[in-house]
Amino acid sequence: MPETVGTPLLWGAFTLFILALLALDLGLHRRAHVIGTREALGWSVFWITLALAFNVLVYRWFGADRALEFLTGYLIEKALSVDNVFVFLVVFSYFAVPAAYQHRVLFWGVLGAIVFRVTFILAGAALLKAFHWIVYAFGALLVYTGLRLVTQQGEHVHPERNPALRLVRRIFPVTPDYREARFFVRDGSRLLATPLLLVLAVVEATDIVFAVDSIPAIFAVTKDPFIVYTSNIFAILGLRALFFLLAGVITRFHHLKYGLGLVLGFVGVKMLASDVVSVPIGLSLAVVVALIGGSVVASLVWPSERSPETSPEASGASPLTMGPADAED
Repeated sequence: MPETVGTPLLWGAFTLFILALLALDLGLHRRAHVIGTREALGWSVFWITLALAFNVLVYRWFGADRALEFLTGYLIEKALSVDNVFVFLVVFSYFAVPAAYQHRVLFWGVLGAIVFRVTFILAGAALLKAFHWIVYAFGALLVYTGLRLVTQQGEHVHPERNPALRLVRRIFPVTPDYREARFFVRDGSRLLATPLLLVLAVVEATDIVFAVDSIPAIFAVTKDPFIVYTSNIFAILGLRALFFLLAGVITRFHHLKYGLGLVLGFVGVKMLASDVVSVPIGLSLAVVVALIGGSVVASLVWPSERSPETSPEASGASPLTMGPADAED
């Protein structure tokens, strides 16, 4: 594993801190309710402030370079999270998830995402240490993903094709409707899954796909697994609040995909050329901010003539009664 500023004690302390925050979040949201814009904004400010406060600690403990690496990685992951938001909108629309239950799905989705991301980060760090050529593989993957983002036209998300959805349906019989915010219910001696479990499975599977792009992108900024881990986790923690904050306006940022594609292309080329050219972390941060900020400004200055569709029909999906209900067919 590449050299890291994080000792085992620091890794453990940070993980316990994150688990404590999640427990607090779960306690505060025990009652299912609709997350309004004001509440989402408050939580977004909280998570961003917490990440920036941790960035200050990184600066004081490990110096300016590590602090800039953390901030750059955090911004990249935060920007890539916007793609998650769009997919979640499609998934929630496909399954007709009541607004009051969406936070519960995202909470457990984030918890699962943290486990998967830690696994990917440790594996990626080990591969980078053992095989130097992995740098080029990661770089090529990022360039390809960036080109795909920039060139794709009108691609739709199809939740009904998700392998995780099919797997859950094979294992559990599924109720035809929601049972409050439960993932499982008892019917006599039988354990039944509710459609909410199907939604969670699709959300988890979707995040794994996103992690394949986002984690190599942060490794292009820093080879320190602790910085990759902490910046990634802080961005993921704010994903739920970001979803509820942007759900109603995300279609306005129609040029953001070009900014994200260029960011992935930039960090991919940076990775491919890492043995020849060393790009200062300050310059990397400036490029990332300029590309993402520029795409947001462009979206506002030149609004789209049509909004991307996120309805079940637009995604090629079926309504709820034609999705989970047919699980026992």
